[in-house]
Amino acid sequence: MSKIKRDKRGKRADRIKFTDILIIFAGCILYALSVVLFTSPNNIAPGGVIGISTLLNYTFEFLPLGTMTLVLNIPIFIWGGIALGWRYLSRSVICSVVSSVLMDTCSVFVDKGFLTPYIGDGLLVSVFGGLICGAGLALIFYRGASTGGTDIVARIMHVKSPHISQGKFMMGVDGLVVIISAFVYGNVENALYAIICIFVMSKAIDTILYGVSKNNGKLLFVVTSKYDEVTDTILRKVDRGVTLLKAEGGFRRDDKRVILCAVRSNQVHMTNQYIHQVDPEAFVIVTTANTIKGRGFYAYDEAPNPAVYENLDALTESAGDKDA
Repeated sequence: MSKIKRDKRGKRADRIKFTDILIIFAGCILYALSVVLFTSPNNIAPGGVIGISTLLNYTFEFLPLGTMTLVLNIPIFIWGGIALGWRYLSRSVICSVVSSVLMDTCSVFVDKGFLTPYIGDGLLVSVFGGLICGAGLALIFYRGASTGGTDIVARIMHVKSPHISQGKFMMGVDGLVVIISAFVYGNVENALYAIICIFVMSKAIDTILYGVSKNNGKLLFVVTSKYDEVTDTILRKVDRGVTLLKAEGGFRRDDKRVILCAVRSNQVHMTNQYIHQVDPEAFVIVTTANTIKGRGFYAYDEAPNPAVYENLDALTESAGDKDA
């Protein structure tokens, strides 16, 4: 029987920390409030499973919004568990259940008069609903979880067919939901507000997770005797490339391997956890990379326009002539 890896204090190495629970719960609260108080009352379907749930709830009204979202996520989680493994989805399943319960709880508070949804200017709804939702999702993503839905489907599609971009797949689903919402609500204006909401949401997530510059990230240096296992774990579970550097121990003068891996800021916590599960004694250094370009991050800028440099040379020569 395989033993569960434990750290020196005898605790499970893969347990969810209390701080993780608090941060994920706070994210779920913000996510639920954005839906119940902003987007849903104003007939805005901001893409994904929550957008589909909003449309179904508007059309049929036979299930509360949160329950509808959870029901739609169940087959996705089953598929994801089979394709990706249940351990990979454990946090997302918990997060989906909690956010769905919170949505229905907030709806009850609205019915009782404890909460008042904002119903008014569509632009304000889109901006503030998107900001609150984006902030909530950023907290959830930061701790290696998700609310389920299309991001899991996109992950499955990418694993089975690596040429399929997860971002483009999710963008396509969101676009389809927005188009359908125009027909369901009979109002193109609501669909346009949904596009604004999705845009603001994505910008809020990017800004919170990556900072103002999306080109930056984190660089991990990992010194471990189990570099093969750690490398395999990062490749399979984090879906990031790894470079093995040859090194020599300063004290024993023994040969070592140092793992070099670039990840996005929101993947650092998850990557550290996976490394700790494989080797609790691993020595990990995390540093900020101001710019990361290449496959899996951001493409190189377009080739510079020679005319720009010709103009600069001309200006420089002109300035030199004046100084002379």
